[in-house]
Amino acid sequence: MNSEQAKQSIDQLSEELHEHNHRYYVQNKPIISDYDFDLKLKELQKLEADFPQLASENSPTKRVGGDITDRFEKVKHKYPMLSLSNTYNFDEIREWEARIKKNTDDHIEYVCELKYDGVAIGITYKGGELFQGVTRGDGQTGENVTANVRTISSIPIKLNGTDFPEEFEIRGEIFLPLRVFAEMNEQRAEAGEEPYMNPRNTASGTLKLQDSSVVATRKLDCFLYAVYGESLPTKSHKENLDFAERLGFKVPEASKKRVALCRNIDEIEKFINYWDEKRFELPFEIDGIVIKVNSYATQQQLGYTAKSPRWATAYKFKAERVSTVLNKISYQVGRTGAITPVANLEPVLIAGTIVKRASLHNADQIAKLDVREGDTVYVEKGGEIIPKIISVELTKRPSGLSKHTYINHCPECGTALQRNEGEALHYCPNIDGCAPQIKGRIEHFISRKAMNIDGLGSETVGDLVDVGLIDNCADLYALTKDQVIGLERMAEKSAQNLINGVMASKQIPFERVLFALGIRFVGETVAKTLAKAFKNIDGIANAEREELIEVNEIGDRIADSVVEFFDEDSNRKLISRLKQFGLQFEIEEVENDSESLVGKSFVVSGVFSMDRKELKLIIERNGGKILSGVSAKTDFLVAGEKMGPAKRTKAEKLEVAIISEDDLMQMIN
Repeated sequence: MNSEQAKQSIDQLSEELHEHNHRYYVQNKPIISDYDFDLKLKELQKLEADFPQLASENSPTKRVGGDITDRFEKVKHKYPMLSLSNTYNFDEIREWEARIKKNTDDHIEYVCELKYDGVAIGITYKGGELFQGVTRGDGQTGENVTANVRTISSIPIKLNGTDFPEEFEIRGEIFLPLRVFAEMNEQRAEAGEEPYMNPRNTASGTLKLQDSSVVATRKLDCFLYAVYGESLPTKSHKENLDFAERLGFKVPEASKKRVALCRNIDEIEKFINYWDEKRFELPFEIDGIVIKVNSYATQQQLGYTAKSPRWATAYKFKAERVSTVLNKISYQVGRTGAITPVANLEPVLIAGTIVKRASLHNADQIAKLDVREGDTVYVEKGGEIIPKIISVELTKRPSGLSKHTYINHCPECGTALQRNEGEALHYCPNIDGCAPQIKGRIEHFISRKAMNIDGLGSETVGDLVDVGLIDNCADLYALTKDQVIGLERMAEKSAQNLINGVMASKQIPFERVLFALGIRFVGETVAKTLAKAFKNIDGIANAEREELIEVNEIGDRIADSVVEFFDEDSNRKLISRLKQFGLQFEIEEVENDSESLVGKSFVVSGVFSMDRKELKLIIERNGGKILSGVSAKTDFLVAGEKMGPAKRTKAEKLEVAIISEDDLMQMIN
């Protein structure tokens, strides 16, 4: 295929993928399967790898991320991102509406929208393609997070049609869907980490991550609701929304009553009351309703205060908070040995569900609240998902209630608990003798995102441990049909299915096996990163702490945990047994293009003629190793345009060779 043919294929595939992406993430009306979409995407990735000069900055392949940002550039907003005045009192909404009428003779219509609890973003488009994404910041200046914005599938990289200004900005709210938030906290619990407290802060932190490939895995979403620019073809906010929808943006849906045109204060109140009741049914968080004057001419007439527009305001919902009695504080033991205190409550209805239990997080939280068994407590749903105790009603505390004393021994095995310096949680160190830890590790090992063993669930794991057939995950591969057929709920067919599922799991790839081992702080993403960096289990097991930290996204805490895991003789013996049973402990190597860079390590920084991710891939395909930062172990710093001065200074200080893209290609050739 020549360059012209490649360009035609790339353009056609890009157009198709943009369209399918819009149908799936914005319209929710896909017309091809995920499998067919992935095939087209892989075809485009291969073409862009073969013809990197033809790859667009706004290619659909950018959705998976890959850019590493040392810091975020500060950008001054062309149109200031002002905050809205807000209130929790509907009487103040009436007063606001009365002031609107007093200050204009125009006929007034209002647009009511949901107030998304996320992160404000301003996205600029030029020539119909995404150019720049900037956070709100202080309202005057924000941060350039374009690489991360490109990974959000509901934000179009290329617009529909041709009827749009050459340059304009659209604003909206980036948020984390509640389902995704719950999945992330499940993964954190599996890794022995504290759960994230709420979706909004998690979305904000995700948008500030340095590695866009990690952002892509977080599955952020976005609603867009305001277009800014010169000579826009709209005269009202509602027309503005309809215009944005035609261009392919995901806007609040009138069909789902998430936006409404209201003609008076009674209709505004009706919209607010409806969503105050229905908000708990949404798949994302809202914290109120935004009300705007519809006409742009009237908006201009009403003007602004120093901090906010006079023509818009927000009504904020009160967090649903109820009181109930805390009957007892109990403790759970996780698979990593982490101890979680749990408040057992008198059942109470909150946010549409009956709540009987709430997490108390750790000893510090109990001490801070001074919560005691028998107290009347106030409970909220943090992020409308996780019930949490907010405070204690001291006026209702019965006399003589004893201050709660946090346990100092494991509630399951009686072992003295430990608390590491700088950590909030207590741990039971009896790894091999504490039943919940043994069962928890095996349950994690067989889980869907790990070994995904069909025919084996948590109840069966419990039975197998209780009768002494297994003590660890390696024992699963020594089971026979005759051994398990006598267990409860285990007939001949189900016993055979269990054995078949265990045998089939031997084909699970290395990165998932590594995740299945349950190393603390090594979740799915970290496991993939380590597998790619070290290629096999022995490389990881024998890596020094400093070598681990050199890997992108691997910090001190993860490195210490990995070293500690492999320092345990029992863990090395476990892996040795799993190797003997035939599990996959190395990644499937792709044959290199050459060996010209073997033994050499590179740091790549700046802007190049090709995508930086592709340049790193070329280095790896020719035997080189990519490092995340300049250190004494770096052989070459590949310097592109706009490279930060700090890397150059450090490289010169350490006498690391600084080469250009052309120099690198000459080394390979």
